[in-house]
Amino acid sequence: MTPDWPPLSYEKWSATCDTLHAHTQVLGKLAVELAPPEPQLQHAALRITARGWETLALPAPNGSGAIVAGLDLRTHETLVEHSDGRETRISLTPNRPVGEVTRETLEAVGRLAGEVRINPTPQEVSWEAPLDEDTEHATYDSDQVATYFTAAAQAALVLAEFRAAYRGRSTPVNAWWGTFDVAVAMYAGRPADPPAEDFSWRNGGDAQQIEIGWWPGDARYGMSAFFAFAHPSPESFADGQLSPTAARWEPELGEFVLDWEDIRESPDPHAQAIEFAHSAFVHACDVCEWDPVLARSAEGEPPPVN
Repeated sequence: MTPDWPPLSYEKWSATCDTLHAHTQVLGKLAVELAPPEPQLQHAALRITARGWETLALPAPNGSGAIVAGLDLRTHETLVEHSDGRETRISLTPNRPVGEVTRETLEAVGRLAGEVRINPTPQEVSWEAPLDEDTEHATYDSDQVATYFTAAAQAALVLAEFRAAYRGRSTPVNAWWGTFDVAVAMYAGRPADPPAEDFSWRNGGDAQQIEIGWWPGDARYGMSAFFAFAHPSPESFADGQLSPTAARWEPELGEFVLDWEDIRESPDPHAQAIEFAHSAFVHACDVCEWDPVLARSAEGEPPPVN
């Protein structure tokens, strides 16, 4: 057992988790408004960095350069940085409501880079209060956030290593603010019909893909876990026997999962997670009839740097 893979279950930090999740949505809404649109909503994705969740460089609304908005989970602040060196930091503690932080964040963007308006309606969550009016989500336990970030950083490293060898189109390790997960998607190069009409699937589900990711759990599934799914996938997808042995199909989620607790006590949890990612990808490529040459490329080694 290693402190670098700490215990983490949604049930034990749900109030802080939901608050943090809501804060990430503000960053995502800024990316949606300011970044040049990309296929499968890639422009809206955030990144896990060494200090927390961040946008990529976004065009300043007034044309003055670039800005980055982020959550510094080491100092527990929202930050807005301009490429000219100016920055604003907004404290997330002690227990500040999401609505208050959201308004201050948008004001900071306005001062540094020009006014921007976002759609404040939260997405893919169970609550409905607009982000700039949300007084319900105000619990912020710094220790719980630090534990989460330790786990999320380890998961992001697993996913980065897994995707490195794939020769087809793939995403970076994205941090998704709707579902509050980190994930990487591989594409077959063929179109697909979105399985639902909601915003995320309507825009992100128009290509055949296999996604491997990790999330800290939620109200539906109280445990943190790695997950894997394919879109579209035949009914036989659920019949796969993945490795390690703790991996299983979770019918309520429609995904394969490998619970965090099932591997964090192993001698090498990183290797166990990589094994799950490869096993899920090989199974998905087989039943979804992907090009075998393309599929096998993910089992190789990244090319040498000459």
